[in-house]
Amino acid sequence: MDNTIETQTRVPRDFESLRSTIIERKNAMPKRLAQVAAFALGNPDEVAFGTTASIAAAAEVQPSTLVRLAHHLGYEGFSDLQSIFRERLRDRTLSYEERLVTLEQSGIKDEEAGILSGFLSAASQSINKLAATIETDTFAKSIDVLAAAETIYLIAKRRSYPLTAHMSYAFSKLNIRHQIVASPNGIDGEIARFATERDAAIAASFSPYAADSLAQAQDLASRNVPVIAITDSAFSPLTACATHWFEVAETDFAGFRSLSASMALIMAFPVAIAERRRKGTTKADKTKME
Repeated sequence: MDNTIETQTRVPRDFESLRSTIIERKNAMPKRLAQVAAFALGNPDEVAFGTTASIAAAAEVQPSTLVRLAHHLGYEGFSDLQSIFRERLRDRTLSYEERLVTLEQSGIKDEEAGILSGFLSAASQSINKLAATIETDTFAKSIDVLAAAETIYLIAKRRSYPLTAHMSYAFSKLNIRHQIVASPNGIDGEIARFATERDAAIAASFSPYAADSLAQAQDLASRNVPVIAITDSAFSPLTACATHWFEVAETDFAGFRSLSASMALIMAFPVAIAERRRKGTTKADKTKME
């Protein structure tokens, strides 16, 4: 009885907790369960809207695999697991006006101070989480790749676009050749096709992932252009085509997500690249010297 109660309390009841649980357990999951779990995190809207049969077909598994995954994670059945994806959809589709109404109903006495405090707290949590989890060796290897590139292509759409805008500014100041893959006349794909194996790319996308960003990153990778990815999950479609990738989970406030941790990460890229080029050494060179 005690074990049952303990198991029930560990069952994720919100999407972020579910995502974290799947990432923690993915290496221990049977192959088919890992396959459908990856599909679910990469296509949450389809899981929320779909039937057992349609989701199984899209994930290329048997319908029974969906039930097995639900039980593996502690849910009573697939409909119980699916409810988490539907709840996420309801949260995500709140309009900005509805989010403001939610804030008004939160009972904050000093509204302006409460809003400011909420965003500062979310930013601090995001940065602290990244500082605790980032692998510095992966960062150093990424700088090796980027410092050796003739041109660095910058790929990000929608909410992620400010990351490339800031990197472009910093790269320009540091005389680092780069190209933002963003055009007002819709020729992003053509711009990206100029990249060769001598170049590299930095691609950023977070759930729900921008289709154009994924397509461009995948195209670059297929042509042997190294891709450094910034995303929010080990199951993100970007990780499959990335030479190196970083998981950045931003904390939100009242449904509004910032780019605090992501911005801190990308601010380090231009400076580290410039310093690496100035010294003319790679991590491999440093290891040999030691």
